[in-house]
Amino acid sequence: MTTPAHLALADGTLFPGLALGAEGCALGEAVFTTGMTGYQEVLTDPSYCGQIVSMTAPHIGNTGINDEDPESIDGAPKVAGFVLRDPSPVESNWRSQESLDAYLKKHGIVAICGVDTRRLTRHLRDRGSQNACIGTGDPKALIEQARAVPSMEGLDLVHRVTPSKPEPFAESLGTWNPKASPKTTGGDDPAMAHGKHVVAMDFGAKRSILRLLCESGCRVTRVPANASVEQIAALEPDGIFLSNGPGDPAPLGYAVKTIEQLLGRYPMFGICMGHLLLARALGANTYKLKFGHRGLNQPVKDLTTGKVEITTQNHGFVVDVASVGQRARSTHLHLNDGTSEGLEVPDAKAFSVQYHPEAAAGPHDSLYLFDRFVRLMSD
Repeated sequence: MTTPAHLALADGTLFPGLALGAEGCALGEAVFTTGMTGYQEVLTDPSYCGQIVSMTAPHIGNTGINDEDPESIDGAPKVAGFVLRDPSPVESNWRSQESLDAYLKKHGIVAICGVDTRRLTRHLRDRGSQNACIGTGDPKALIEQARAVPSMEGLDLVHRVTPSKPEPFAESLGTWNPKASPKTTGGDDPAMAHGKHVVAMDFGAKRSILRLLCESGCRVTRVPANASVEQIAALEPDGIFLSNGPGDPAPLGYAVKTIEQLLGRYPMFGICMGHLLLARALGANTYKLKFGHRGLNQPVKDLTTGKVEITTQNHGFVVDVASVGQRARSTHLHLNDGTSEGLEVPDAKAFSVQYHPEAAAGPHDSLYLFDRFVRLMSD
């Protein structure tokens, strides 16, 4: 870590640092995420596809990398690039299998360390998330490369992270054993075989979400984002899950059309991108936030109970609640800015949340939502 590098923003701002991870150049939208832990989950979350992610916590890499905690189905990182302040020179956790630097190199992820991430976070907060470039070349050239990156608005990134064909998912958390990976139940487990069948429209699903569906007793089948109503119906689902995913929901008209036709035929549960797409299927509009909500400490109010939940979030787009119409009702609000965090469609047995209840990484306040979905399928 002695090679000078820069994070160059499209507005011309430069942040000096040192090259980390793979050699080369990283291009994407620069965003920041809060939280003292969870960097491996951040790196592997498919919703970060196309983004250069900065950690606000200064010390990253302390616990190393292991094979049990990735959130992508294939276990590989999905970020476009990674920004941190102080990389730990030592991994001091018994679960660690390799260092952060080695992991980034192995998977071709360009990163930069030694960056004043507090200054970067304040800059993105005040001026908004924007396209960026990480590299070791001429800083002026890096700025020009950042300016050439396509805007996140109107960008369909889901095709990069969705499966190519229907696939069963049968991995459960089980009883966590510190000496073994989470168990894989497979189709022969009686508890799984007799559970409700959930077809997950996979726009870039996090592994922990699917694991929790399995843990709730469900049999899960992932289908591509462009799966047709006929293909989904042929799987004879008891319920439809709409997953998280990257990019702008607006260009995903093919998925919105499918959701429109499925709505009311099967109970439905959406998370993050799934929430946005359900809203658009109801005729609502979505729009881009200035710098998004990303981190482990986002406060959300349940409008039904009045309770406040601390949630994990990762999204740059939100629902325009005023455009939702009469069929759905708003169920959750973000307490920092009043934006939409949940919807319910009572006549269709459908609901969605903008935040991530799977607690990977993050608080467990919202795990009850998985049980709510199972009850909807059982009614």
